[in-house]
Amino acid sequence: MAKRAKRGKTQTLAVPTVARVAIGAVAAAALGYGLLSRPATVQPTRKPAAHQAQASSSPVYVAPPVHASVPVPTPAPSPAPAPLVEPPKAADGPGALVRQVVDYASHQAPGTVIIDTKNTFLYLVLNDTQAMRYGIGVGREGFTWSGEQTVARKTEWPDWRPPAEMLVRQPYLPRFMAGGPSNPLGARAMYLGETEYRIHGTNKPDTIGKRVSSGCIRLTNDDVTDLYERVKVGAKVIVLPTGPTRRPSDTALRTPDAASPPNRPSSANALTTSSGPKVAEAQ
Repeated sequence: MAKRAKRGKTQTLAVPTVARVAIGAVAAAALGYGLLSRPATVQPTRKPAAHQAQASSSPVYVAPPVHASVPVPTPAPSPAPAPLVEPPKAADGPGALVRQVVDYASHQAPGTVIIDTKNTFLYLVLNDTQAMRYGIGVGREGFTWSGEQTVARKTEWPDWRPPAEMLVRQPYLPRFMAGGPSNPLGARAMYLGETEYRIHGTNKPDTIGKRVSSGCIRLTNDDVTDLYERVKVGAKVIVLPTGPTRRPSDTALRTPDAASPPNRPSSANALTTSSGPKVAEAQ
């Protein structure tokens, strides 16, 4: 009886153990099935931040290019330049005295030089309707003249020999000055007929447009160089009268007489005195 009772107790204890083992096996199998059936690439879903969610849900506005919305102003039409105008080289003078092509009606042959003493302009005739205009310095009161001459000869960087009349008025002047940048006659000279008058350059461009000479016509060195290349020996030079009483037969066109009064406007080179060294400018 004791052995039977002991065996029954053992069987009673064994039943729950087997049940527990069976339950554990079922649970393990279920867990394993769940792991095997779950996708391997699934990532946990993160909730986007508030500002990201708002940005992704709001429409994106792209501003159009500025030039597409702003009207482009229409440039004002610029006046057409005069034909054959060359870039001015004498930039220091007033605009009217700068070398330029202008409308100028004339029946003179191309290459003729016309000097307007009253308005301080020199015209080189290009054709019937145009001329190259230069600003010039002319004779002071009492030393102007009018008439017609020709270009007898031309010289580059001319020497200067003041005529006797000038030396009487200004005895301190040098009797001779070699050509060069400091020479009062400037870079070029065109001698008019048999007179002492000439068209020449100057080392004082601020005198252009003024009445400062004793009859010679002066241009800036840039302008006289340009004119020198255009004018031929033998070209006609017409000096217009400054008033109705002047005649082409003005005695100023004659060769200066050494015995003539010192104030006679027949001197070719006038000088402007200064408080500096006793070397004045030929005019």
